[in-house]
Amino acid sequence: MATTPSAQHSVTICAEIDSTRRGLFGKLATAIGEVGGSVGAVDIVDHGHRSVTRELVVNASDQDHVKAILDAADAVDGVTVVGSYDRTFRMHRGGKIEMVSRVPLETRDDLSIAYMPGVARVSKAIAEDPRRASELTLKSNMVAVITNGTAVLGLGDIGAAAGMPVMEGKAMLFKEFGGVDSYPICIDSKDADALVETIAAISPAWGGINLEDIAAPVCFEVEDRLKEMLNIPVFHDDQHGTAIVVLAALINACKITGHEIRDLKVVCNGIGASGVACSKILMNAGVKNIIGCDSRGAIYKGRAENMNSMKDWYAENTNPDGVQGGLTEAIEGAHLFLGLSGPDALKLDQLKRMARDSIVFAMANPVPEIMPEIAGPHVSVMATGRSDYPNQINNVLAFPGIFRGALDCHATAITEGMKVAAAEAIAGVVSDDELNPDYIIPSVFNRKVAPAVASAVVKVAREEGVARPSE
Repeated sequence: MATTPSAQHSVTICAEIDSTRRGLFGKLATAIGEVGGSVGAVDIVDHGHRSVTRELVVNASDQDHVKAILDAADAVDGVTVVGSYDRTFRMHRGGKIEMVSRVPLETRDDLSIAYMPGVARVSKAIAEDPRRASELTLKSNMVAVITNGTAVLGLGDIGAAAGMPVMEGKAMLFKEFGGVDSYPICIDSKDADALVETIAAISPAWGGINLEDIAAPVCFEVEDRLKEMLNIPVFHDDQHGTAIVVLAALINACKITGHEIRDLKVVCNGIGASGVACSKILMNAGVKNIIGCDSRGAIYKGRAENMNSMKDWYAENTNPDGVQGGLTEAIEGAHLFLGLSGPDALKLDQLKRMARDSIVFAMANPVPEIMPEIAGPHVSVMATGRSDYPNQINNVLAFPGIFRGALDCHATAITEGMKVAAAEAIAGVVSDDELNPDYIIPSVFNRKVAPAVASAVVKVAREEGVARPSE
């Protein structure tokens, strides 16, 4: 299925246009539009005696679409495409982040204080009292963003090196939205023991650990073991970031539909890391009836096929009525469909089996479980993981504020109570006057979100006793 043209597949076209012929630029824009390209910014980069050279930014659906756009542009009589470049690859060239100094290094005095011999006094102070590392190093505001590249976005197991651009992007988001410094670390191992040992060994340098794009079930073991071993927050964002934003969206969706969270029947399609974490946070928020579905259908107590340790837990703690069968049977009378699976997984006839005033969160990317154009007329609230539709459920609403709060109060962990509080804070950013079916969740660019989340996290951390006094 072709997707809507977007910036992720945008191309900059450099076109030389015969200036002696009127209307050629209009013909060029029309030719691009006729093949489905979306023209954005246009700049003149050169002006000769008989020609004008322009750069056009054009959004496309995929790389085949980019080729069709370039061919269409070059076919316009009087227009010559003299070059083009992929804007996404251009942005990533040389990496997206860099290390900069916070203090000047301009004189001999600066050097003797920042490095030898003055730095030895600081190292000695930390050796005598390790707690001072948070005060005297970047640890107080530094998070490690760690992957092994086994579950990168929708690409799957592509390797640690290929996960690096995503981790760089994560580091950018931490800084931009939470003021948190971070650095990407890619570990070339699928072994849980190796991951745990490596992360634990480097943990003294960090104020928190953000795990990312590690496949289930290894991600569960790695996170659980690190939480037991370390006295700093450990957070697998694919699980908990998604779960927090899902709960925030559901809180506001229920205000629109009039449903009570405790009365909902929820079907979660896709029982990987995100599906399990979303189910757990909804249960902590009061949901009592959740049915999980995987490729073999509903998960129920006693099911033997295609199970693992986490699905065994799921079978024991969900599906109170023991529903069996496929998604069609599970979704009967459901109030919320929570999609964390793959494209086109929810069919229209299945959606029509849901309860009145139903809610659909279809979060597969780039193609959701059901497209909003199909589901929209049949549901009260629709959300996806995409930025080109209303109600984008995006982790960036959660993790910068979560870690900002955790670092600010020197938290030793991120608890379930802190996660629920974060969700409530995100939901609360949308005022009652603003709330409507197309606006249940704040924009990722809403600068009120991270401070609200951080404040809620600090409050609960102190109430639950996981915050430490300033050192």
